[in-house]
Amino acid sequence: MISFTVRMKFASEDQAEIRNMLKNVGAASRQEPGCINYVTHVLDTDPNTVVIYEQYKDAEALEAHRGSGHFDEYVTNGLYRKVRERTVETLVEVV
Repeated sequence: MISFTVRMKFASEDQAEIRNMLKNVGAASRQEPGCINYVTHVLDTDPNTVVIYEQYKDAEALEAHRGSGHFDEYVTNGLYRKVRERTVETLVEVV
């Protein structure tokens, strides 16, 4: 399983548009057969900072996600064009 978080910061004037993109990409991503979990958040102390928690069955499922039409529409040509800062944290499960 592959798990990670994506943290992005956006301008306050883009907040409504960003939330709409997040709702759309989240709903579509959760329908992917290899997606285990896809949850979007905003920080309670900073609504312009988004944190996305994602889990995929394997590397193939993650690649399918990144190659999907909804990723292209809402992430590549949406969120990535508005983002001011972005970090990704890969997570390792403690067993």
